[in-house]
Amino acid sequence: MYLADSRSTDARGTQAAAAPDTPPVRRRAVVPSTVLALGAVSLITDVSSEMVTAVLPLYVVAGLGLSPLGFGLLDGINNGVGALVRLAGGHLADRGGRRHKLVAGLGYGLSALCKPLLPLAHTLPVLGAVLAVDRTGKGLRTAPRDAMISLATEPAHRGRAFGVHRAMDTTGALLGPLVAFAVLRATVDGYDAVFTVSACVAVLGVLVLLLFVPRHIDAPADAVRPPDAVRPPRPPEPSRPPALRDALGLLRRPDLRRLTVCAALLGLTTVSDSFLYLLLQREGDLPAHLFPLLPLGTAASFLLFAVPLGALADRVSRRRLFLAGHGVLLLGYGLVLSPWHGVPAVLAVLVLHGTFYAATDGVLAAATASVVPDRHQGAGQALVGTGQALARFVCSLAFGAAWSLWDGRTALTVTAAALAVSTVVAAFVLRTVDETPAATQEVRA
Repeated sequence: MYLADSRSTDARGTQAAAAPDTPPVRRRAVVPSTVLALGAVSLITDVSSEMVTAVLPLYVVAGLGLSPLGFGLLDGINNGVGALVRLAGGHLADRGGRRHKLVAGLGYGLSALCKPLLPLAHTLPVLGAVLAVDRTGKGLRTAPRDAMISLATEPAHRGRAFGVHRAMDTTGALLGPLVAFAVLRATVDGYDAVFTVSACVAVLGVLVLLLFVPRHIDAPADAVRPPDAVRPPRPPEPSRPPALRDALGLLRRPDLRRLTVCAALLGLTTVSDSFLYLLLQREGDLPAHLFPLLPLGTAASFLLFAVPLGALADRVSRRRLFLAGHGVLLLGYGLVLSPWHGVPAVLAVLVLHGTFYAATDGVLAAATASVVPDRHQGAGQALVGTGQALARFVCSLAFGAAWSLWDGRTALTVTAAALAVSTVVAAFVLRTVDETPAATQEVRA
């Protein structure tokens, strides 16, 4: 249902004749096979990653006997290292002549190599080093992967393509914890068995990348013009590979700069999932034994809405849907703070939380792809993603400090107020962003 007809037809259903001097236009699938292959890689890899994430708190505190403060440090490594490396991954992929698959494969491979080392890490420094390398792999692969999705998809359908990819990725996030707990129940050496199975699954993800994702992906240059239009000449791209200053120079583009600033601004007021689940459990009077199921609720909602909201973003406006997603998150915060308690309230918050991710995660990547030239897709995706990830990391630290100084409810109230202000400011800043693909803008110029 995601395949588009590769031939243009007229109103009578016959094939339209191409102009004599115009080469025939071949329309790509709305969601190309490359995107589906990358989605399969992300699904498999997320099963592996979420297996570890699901048992890591128990392994660190109960298995190794480390303090919660030690786990907090490890959680900071998990969130911070990948964000710092992401820009390097995007730049390396662009500089290598669009060797996005090579850099992404390096990232997936690093993460796969780390999984067998986890049973050998029995101290905080060693475990922190292993997790840092694992997050380095994630940081390297994220921007090249999103660049491949952008380059393989027609600009008009990027929202849907990213939605399909994120839905497949979230399926892995749903399956990972379930597989981990099944392994824990079925084996004697539970933690070691989880890490071993996780390593095998990660290797499978790397194999799928190597076998099914093409090495070179050409951008759909004809996707933005009507089938019977004469293609305007495109300016030749520089032959030299992009330098690091070129990547950083992308911020001189007003639309990309506005998008990066707004992503970071809204990230500063987005509470981390772990804090939100903890608040939801306390404020919603949820039994403690149901706490591990909260991430599954968010993931299920994300999976349900990722594709339809991605398609909606293509039809209406990606920046508007991105802002609307933060409005949905604000509504979720309000429900947590409301007097409505119990399982129905918890479910409502989880649905809103997953909808927020469905309306923002892939949609932001699609919006970024529209304001960045093809040869800088990796670096452009990395700039916006790094700004957002670092801002969310700062928010986690600030929220934790506010919780310690006041209490969780007061901290969320302040954060919700800041999110409301940030959303209004972002709406004002993004009002002039042109969602026409950057390649078309350059041709018009």
